[in-house]
Amino acid sequence: MARSVSNRQSAGSSRQSAVKKAAEKTPLSLDRLIHERLRLGIVSSLAVNERLTFNELKRLLQTTDGNLSVHARKLEEAAYITCDKTFEDRMPRTEYRLTAAGRRAFDKYLAHMEAIIAAAKP
Repeated sequence: MARSVSNRQSAGSSRQSAVKKAAEKTPLSLDRLIHERLRLGIVSSLAVNERLTFNELKRLLQTTDGNLSVHARKLEEAAYITCDKTFEDRMPRTEYRLTAAGRRAFDKYLAHMEAIIAAAKP
């Protein structure tokens, strides 16, 4: 019995050590701008689509107009996405695209998450 408890403690200690080593190799903190759930959804959606309209993003992310608008604006202010507003048959059309800076930030975020996951593996 004492041996199995000791082995579990040793395994837990090894895992903590691996996570600590990965943290030393990766940036100390995640990009908080992207890490928020809805903003991560926006950036992820735009990473696999050249462009998406406001309504397409709203439907994909199952959110409200106001919530999407606020989070998209934060990403736009950080130059992670661009917003193009036009009219189509007298109806406003808002399209979003991921910028090169947004792509780099997203790739860095994914690499950091992968490093954390790899470090946590037993």
